[in-house]
Amino acid sequence: MALYRCALEVGIAPATDKSAIATLKAHGIDGPLLLPESLLDSALKDELARLGPNRILVAGYDDQALDLALSGFNFESLQVDRQAPSSKAAVSYDLVYLVKHWAHAVPLAFVGEQLGFGVVAVGNDLRRASAEDRQMIRDASRVVLLADFGDDIRQQLRNHRGLELPGGGLRLFEPGYDRRLVAMYGNPLTRSLGVLGEQGAEAGIARLRAIAEGYDADGSTVLPTFEIIATVASASAGRDGDYSNETALDVIRPWIEIAAANDIYVVLDLQPGRSDFLSQAKIYEEFLRQPHVGLALDPEWRLKPHQRHLKQIGTVDAAEINRVVDWLAALVRREALPQKLLVLHQFRLSMITNRHLVKTPSELAVLIHMDGQGALSTKYSTWHTLTSQPDADRYYWGWKNFYDEDSPRARADQVLGLTPKALFVSFQ
Repeated sequence: MALYRCALEVGIAPATDKSAIATLKAHGIDGPLLLPESLLDSALKDELARLGPNRILVAGYDDQALDLALSGFNFESLQVDRQAPSSKAAVSYDLVYLVKHWAHAVPLAFVGEQLGFGVVAVGNDLRRASAEDRQMIRDASRVVLLADFGDDIRQQLRNHRGLELPGGGLRLFEPGYDRRLVAMYGNPLTRSLGVLGEQGAEAGIARLRAIAEGYDADGSTVLPTFEIIATVASASAGRDGDYSNETALDVIRPWIEIAAANDIYVVLDLQPGRSDFLSQAKIYEEFLRQPHVGLALDPEWRLKPHQRHLKQIGTVDAAEINRVVDWLAALVRREALPQKLLVLHQFRLSMITNRHLVKTPSELAVLIHMDGQGALSTKYSTWHTLTSQPDADRYYWGWKNFYDEDSPRARADQVLGLTPKALFVSFQ
């Protein structure tokens, strides 16, 4: 180490992880490669303080452990580049301890390596654990909780089945993993409601992948998505008087199945008319029990008594949305599912009253989808209005493109340039 008096760049990898070491060597480092036995090694901290790097390249460490180890450094313009996750095979233990915080896990894990037990930090949600840690939990004969986690974690442990999202993971928009859903929208029974209905499910896969081209230009991982209008607003009341036609389960099921087989996500969209969102969501509970199926609520088509579609823009209060939130979050917990997407369509502030009161539990990724149409300048203005509200940072955000109504339609680079980032982009 003393060969360097200082270094602008430093590499760090576990001494026992040959793959991580090879990754850093292949990358090339303008400085020393440090191979500590532990990130808590005081010699590592002393050496980093002595060298004073501006850039650290790291491979083979869990993000939480790395953030904790480097939290005390305040080098000017310090840049930390994670080059690769550890390739070390997951270790199985008969006994695994769960703790809430990584600060508690690190010293206990060091003891566990010597005595033969595993330690996992999960916060308040098992879905936050890494894939390797979740596998360790599944393999264990006994899991002991070393904190007051409450009933949610206990229920997740009882029902933990290893179900993951398409492409892997349990959280849709995990920090450090940039996932963007790109969707085609419509109903399988008609071409008039959007591009999804212009072909069958098999042909829809190829078209969807073509639609998604360019939306990974910022380094995001694109998750192709079918957004299916499950209940369609109707001009007539129908036999049930709700001005909404419910698409039969047998019509939607083939799309659900082919999506599961091809790593495609599905969002079921509700246009309830004079019904309510929760009643209609329950119709499709069979599908929502699956890990790759989320839900969308479209207030434009939520009528009050005596209202008719296209006579006014519909509206819904946060209280009704929260009844769906509570039910859907409970379903995620009960079925031990990965985080589920809940989309709220909006292009006017009046469409969602008391928006700031909408719940955002960890079981759900609640996303507001700006689905206005027309001139690009108008859409930008609507986007700014919706995203500049005081509660905007509570939600993820999405953008909608219309083939026929937008003039011109936003290009991929224009959508990628939006602030906040558009994590759900659909085409109608």
